[in-house]
Parts: sequence; C-alpha cells; structure tokens
Amino acid sequence: MSYETIEYAVEQGVATLRLNRPDTLNSFNTQMHREVREALSQVRRDPAVRSLLVTGNGRGFCAGQDLNDRAVAPGAEPVDLGDSVEQNYNPLIRAITTLEKPVVCGVNGVAAGAGASIALACDIVIAARSASFVQAFARIGVIPDSGGTWILPRALGLPRAKALAMLGEKLPAATAAEWGLIWKCVDDEALAAEALGLARHLATQPTLALARIKQAMNASGSNTLHEQLEMEKGFMRELGYSHDYREGVAAFREKRKAEFRGE
Repeated sequence: MSYETIEYAVEQGVATLRLNRPDTLNSFNTQMHREVREALSQVRRDPAVRSLLVTGNGRGFCAGQDLNDRAVAPGAEPVDLGDSVEQNYNPLIRAITTLEKPVVCGVNGVAAGAGASIALACDIVIAARSASFVQAFARIGVIPDSGGTWILPRALGLPRAKALAMLGEKLPAATAAEWGLIWKCVDDEALAAEALGLARHLATQPTLALARIKQAMNASGSNTLHEQLEMEKGFMRELGYSHDYREGVAAFREKRKAEFRGE
C-alpha cells in the first residue's frame, strides 16, 4: 500500500514508520490516522517484522492533533472531542501498547500534545538533544489524552506530572531522560543511527519473551502482588516451552551467539 502522510518500510526485521507531514510538524489529520492504523496492522500481521521503529520527518516528531483539520471557531458548532479520541487516539495507543513486538521511538524534535503521549506509549524512547516534550493540552482548554494522564504520573510521580500538564511548559529531552521519562537522550546527529541500531538489536532477540515482558510490566500498575505472581508463573510456563528458551540455554552452555526466532 502506498502512503501520503507516512513512510513505511521493512528491512532486517525492523519496520520503520515515519510520520511525514513535516510542514505541520507531523500533526495528525484524519488521513494520517487512517494510514498509521493500516501500517500498524501490517506490523502486527507480518511475521518478518520483529520490531518497530517510530520516528518523524523534518524538524519535529509530532505536534499532536492538526487543529486545522477541525472546524473549531467561535460561533461554530461544537466538536465532539470524545468521539475523536474514541475513533482515533485510543485505538492508536492500544495498538502500540498491545503490539507483541518491541516498539522503539526516535523523537527527532518537539513531541507536543498527543504527539508526546504517542511517543511515551512506545516501549523504549530515545530523543535527540534538541527534542522536547510539551503537554500542550491545557493551553487550549483540554486534558492530556492518548494515555497521557496514565503514563505521566507513573513515570514521574504526581507532582511533576500535574505541573507539566497544568503549566504546559517545555520539557527538554535531557531533563526527560534525567527524570526517567525516556530511556536516553543523544546528540542530534546520533539519533537516527542509535534508534535504528536499537530496533535492529531487538529484532534479533527472543521477541516472544519481550512481548510477555511488555504485557507483565503494563499490567503491574493495576495488579495485586498475588495477581502479578500468577501472571509471571503463566508466562514462565509458556516461555519454558518456547524454542527461544531452549536456544538461549544451549547458546549459553555452548558459549555462542543465540539464534532467536521469536517463538
């Protein structure tokens, strides 16, 4: 399938999804939502894809919703933002967080509004030193959506999460890394290679185990200790029967590099 608002390619087990509306800082319109949904569906279905890299073209990662895509003006008919969230943003976040393949995000510039939430929904986030995260929602009278109110308090604690959401101040990538919001901040010229290298590394790993790590970590916030222990038991039972566990143990004992298949 050909795309107009994104770029999508698969190479060496890595699917790369680039947001490609650089003149709008890669803000989302209806077409981009549709194309990203289709690309993520391809990632989910394609056994050749072992990991996903999400990044943006141009000087920004994603500025969130393209407000020009909505007829919002004084005196105009009200817009049902809940419908927009239900139809577009919630399915997008669910698709990323439930994808049984590791997702790397390379934040190449500003990630604002839903753009920040989308980046932070990915499994491992690397950002360029010039990048920043902006919870811009309150500036237009709304709340962080796309999982923002779930992710921020868990990553940063309530004091920092509420201040970022209420003030809408820019959070530099270096500070985001220092606070534990993202994995790493790297020099701008190193971002593309670092992000792709990480995605390629993950594509060679036991991706079934990585998927279960993702599921268990995401469930830990709402599970009791007993429930989490039971989940761990079930996943360990499943993984103990996997090819990759047997291969990993054999490679360790034989002092060689493991050849994982994700099964």
